[in-house]
Amino acid sequence: MTKFNQYHLVLLILTNLSFSFLSSCSLKPVAWTPPEKPTMIDELAFNDKLQTSNKLELKGGFGPEDITFDSIGNMYCGVHKGAKDFSDGKILKISPKGKVETFYEAGSWVAGLHFDANGNLIALSHRQGLISISPDQQVKVLAKKDEKGRPFLIPNGLDIASNGKIYFSNTSYDQKYDIQYGRKLIMELNPNGGLYEYNPETGKVTTLIDGTFFGNGVVLSQNEDFLLMTETTKYRVLRYWLKGDKKGSTEVLMENLPGFPNGISIRKDGTFWLGFSTKRNDALDDIHPKPFLKKVVYGLPEMMQPKQEKFGMVLNINDQGEILSSLFDTTGETIPEAGAVKEHQGKLYIGGDVVPYISTYSLETDVIN
Repeated sequence: MTKFNQYHLVLLILTNLSFSFLSSCSLKPVAWTPPEKPTMIDELAFNDKLQTSNKLELKGGFGPEDITFDSIGNMYCGVHKGAKDFSDGKILKISPKGKVETFYEAGSWVAGLHFDANGNLIALSHRQGLISISPDQQVKVLAKKDEKGRPFLIPNGLDIASNGKIYFSNTSYDQKYDIQYGRKLIMELNPNGGLYEYNPETGKVTTLIDGTFFGNGVVLSQNEDFLLMTETTKYRVLRYWLKGDKKGSTEVLMENLPGFPNGISIRKDGTFWLGFSTKRNDALDDIHPKPFLKKVVYGLPEMMQPKQEKFGMVLNINDQGEILSSLFDTTGETIPEAGAVKEHQGKLYIGGDVVPYISTYSLETDVIN
């Protein structure tokens, strides 16, 4: 090796070390000792049911984080432009026959989606915040910030009550989403964002929970007496009471889940589908109690950092936090993640943060139907 090449090699190493140091310094982690992960037995026993799913390609889009349907059966989802590129995105409309077209050029990833009683598509745009899109595609921004002026930079899951009130989560008011920032949120374990209510009559946003641990999917109970919200990095599901003696209070419905909970939706029988981005990572659980070690790992080049394992997992749970049944793709070959999960006409529609398709799983012959 020539002296010139040696010089450039040393320079490259020093540059990488400097970048790693700066990345480590930007992380402000806290110590947390996760509970020992549950044993995968009984209702959590592995199966390969999700491997029978079919795929609906999204024509180059990635990340159907939420899925919803209009009154005539068209399906809608938000996508971003690349597997690791969240700089642009759109809402897709997919006909019952599988025709994929652009419904709205959002200019960013769009997460939560839900139709209101007037046929407006209520959506959570990473660029515009909480928006309403009319049937003739006129867009109105409903809310971009909370009462304290903190922006909705990663608005995530939403649901709409029968009285028109909109409930939604915001994962962060500090920074827009990309892969590196997602890792930072996981490593730091600091509360950010929150759970919110938007009143369409007054245009007012009310914070219900101030500071959540990667607040994600949101769903109303069948009687609309409580909300459920997933906290991805704490492996748990919170319940926020809207009515009754516990109104305004928050409790943990489920904790020590076997993976990173993401999307959550309701079934006609009042139980819920709970989707997971992936299963728990032993290496991550081991370093969570050690802030310095988390800083070191975070500062490593991306190729050396822990990778999300391909693993499909969906649970059917009740309002007591009990697991009724489970669906898996343990290989991750058909369903590498199951962050979004929505039931419609005998099928389960499954998406996620970076997958380029929506998977469909038939419930017709399943015992949980």
